[in-house]
Amino acid sequence: MTTAKLGNVLNADQKKQFDQEGFLLLSGLFAGEAAMLREHYMKLRTEAPPQFYKAASAEEAAGDILKQYPRIMHPHRFDELSKSYMLHPKLMNILADLFGTDPLAAQSMLYFKPPGAKGQALHQDNFYLLVEPGTCIAAWIALDDADQDNGGMLVVPKSNQLEIQCPHEADPALSFTRHEVDVPEGYSPVQTNMKAGDVLFFNGSIIHGSYPNVSKDRFRRALICHYASVEDTKISAGYKPLFRFDGSEFEIESNEGGGPCGSEFDAAGIH
Repeated sequence: MTTAKLGNVLNADQKKQFDQEGFLLLSGLFAGEAAMLREHYMKLRTEAPPQFYKAASAEEAAGDILKQYPRIMHPHRFDELSKSYMLHPKLMNILADLFGTDPLAAQSMLYFKPPGAKGQALHQDNFYLLVEPGTCIAAWIALDDADQDNGGMLVVPKSNQLEIQCPHEADPALSFTRHEVDVPEGYSPVQTNMKAGDVLFFNGSIIHGSYPNVSKDRFRRALICHYASVEDTKISAGYKPLFRFDGSEFEIESNEGGGPCGSEFDAAGIH
């Protein structure tokens, strides 16, 4: 069976930063492929099955541009190119170093975030994925340059050392998602600046999100994938099946309910 190689990608300083800060930004991993991926996903909007992507007309959207450009959820389940990038050796080998063992691919999403789009309130990914006993890791691939102007990623360094926080209702004028986590005292969000093809890896407990895209003409497209590891035993059922590096399925137990915040949070269905 093919597995991701351990210990051959990241240096000690990079691993230390991820462990301590909860995130690691690697430049240019897919710089040569970003334009191709942008073109692919703009075309895929017209071809994706409705259970994974359904865009509203301008009239139906009533001024909410994200209803015209919603996320494509789980494109790896119907699009082979998406699956190949979710399982790309450049990602899987790095993830093997971050986990310290073989990674398992759980989810893919494509965000378009056109000019005028809302942001996503601060949150923690493992609130939704419910990975146990460890946590998930995200690989956030920028397909456009991403900064504060067009709603690039915010991260709260060292918040990966916190427990999962129970959210409150987000401001619907600023966030397209319902829930928001407060930044605890002593922590501060940091704006990331990414070039197309850069990849941001971050721990499932780190608090992160984004502001609205206030640019006039810049999309902020991103391919985002989430991973568990072979040492984890549970994940929220909506993220199964999980895949090894070679594309074979790997079975772990389904984590039911709303996790540490109670059953009123449908963790599998709101991310």
